[in-house]
Amino acid sequence: MPDINKARDTGTGTLYLVATPIGNLEDITLRAVRILGEVDLIAAEDTRQTIKLLNHFDIKKPLVSYYEHNKMTKGNILIEKLLNGENIALVSDAGTPGISDPGEDLVKLCIKNNICVTMCPGPVASIAGLVISGLPTGRFVFEGFLPMNKKSRKQHLDSLKRETRTILFHEAPHKLPYTLKDLLDTFGDRSIALARELTKKHEEILRGHISEFIELYEQIPPKGEYVIILDGAKEDESARMPDETSENPCLSMSLKEHVDFLISTGIPKKDAIKETALQRGLKRRDVYNEYEQN
Repeated sequence: MPDINKARDTGTGTLYLVATPIGNLEDITLRAVRILGEVDLIAAEDTRQTIKLLNHFDIKKPLVSYYEHNKMTKGNILIEKLLNGENIALVSDAGTPGISDPGEDLVKLCIKNNICVTMCPGPVASIAGLVISGLPTGRFVFEGFLPMNKKSRKQHLDSLKRETRTILFHEAPHKLPYTLKDLLDTFGDRSIALARELTKKHEEILRGHISEFIELYEQIPPKGEYVIILDGAKEDESARMPDETSENPCLSMSLKEHVDFLISTGIPKKDAIKETALQRGLKRRDVYNEYEQN
């Protein structure tokens, strides 16, 4: 029999996943303010951040920390309170809890214990960035933060080479330049948008190609939390992309031979240069300059 979210009838409490503003405090919903004021307890990723929000709206409720490194012990404590009939609101530092944070684990624990889970929806940084990026929004995939380990990161990015949907990532400012270089190495010089400080005073949306932003951040350090919106592989581009399990014969050619070979198949020179850059993980401009010099 399918699971039905009717735990309210069992006498247990309810876990409310409450989305909070990602910058502008006016983005909180009336329902979110009400729920935060009515629950017995608020579980927060960082109580120091959440207390600022609560003070702004004059909400006085007990706070407990619930984050990645204490989720095992605190999760069980929260479940016990919910089973005893207490209502709990779960919030992250900003945005919607349960996405790229340990809220996912608490939801699973609640379902396992037949505790009602409900959502108070609101801001999501990745979606906000996507809809103002100018890149396709009809189909997209959210990848969150990339792995820290270099090998795992490369494997993860390689698995996305043929992805035709728009790809969303989160990234911290100090890691952004390295991530952009990894994206260029993997996907070539694709179209990209960078959204930073969304809904805040210094909100900025930058649009261009990966190589342009690598050059930009060599001159000025990035600031603020970023949503990276990467254009997906085009359908014909994905079909032509070499299978990772077999060697691409063009890679054994010189760069000029590679471009000329693609031109001989009927591809315009401009597209052949773009395709060569993609297959070799090079900047399109560098391929163009070297081709024209030979």
